[in-house]
Amino acid sequence: MNVIGTVGLPGSGKGEAANVAEAAGVPVVVMGDVIREECRERGLDPAEHHGRIARLLREEEGDDAIAARTIPRIRAAAAESDADTVLVDGLRSTVELERFREAFGDGFTLVAVHAPFELRAERLGERGRDDSDSDLEALRERDEREIALGLGETLERADVEIDNTGTLEAFRERVREVLDVDAGTGSGATGSNAEPAGGGRR
Repeated sequence: MNVIGTVGLPGSGKGEAANVAEAAGVPVVVMGDVIREECRERGLDPAEHHGRIARLLREEEGDDAIAARTIPRIRAAAAESDADTVLVDGLRSTVELERFREAFGDGFTLVAVHAPFELRAERLGERGRDDSDSDLEALRERDEREIALGLGETLERADVEIDNTGTLEAFRERVREVLDVDAGTGSGATGSNAEPAGGGRR
């Protein structure tokens, strides 16, 4: 089994990479789902308490808690779909990276998705999930927080890098190359060359 993990700053394009994988029939496991599920089990709103519960899980179960809880989901996704490859969306730290490398060995590949701050801010503003998406200062603070938690070093340790500054179709094609799938596989795997890259769950 091949496991492909993605890492990137907010708005870089991780969610669109996951969309491409799903369109090609590659199972996607989102690490944030572990936190959202824990929030619900504690009777909390994930939208409001996501960050606090993530910190609590790491305090209670160790810095690799979210990765440890994600590993069974990866194995289950592979078994249920009989797939050779599973994409894991959203690594944050080198501790998580090491846990995945320990679990999957040479079968694990870390892919870093890169885009400059201005372009990421534009995409997040267009997505507009909440007011913070269009707040440049809030995005800078979020970047700094993510990097301080280890995302910067994790980006540096990636096995493969994808530059997401071109068209949407160029980005999708690069993701398909990394996933080793054809453009015609599944639905929704094509797009206009005139579209800017980005979108999705990022």
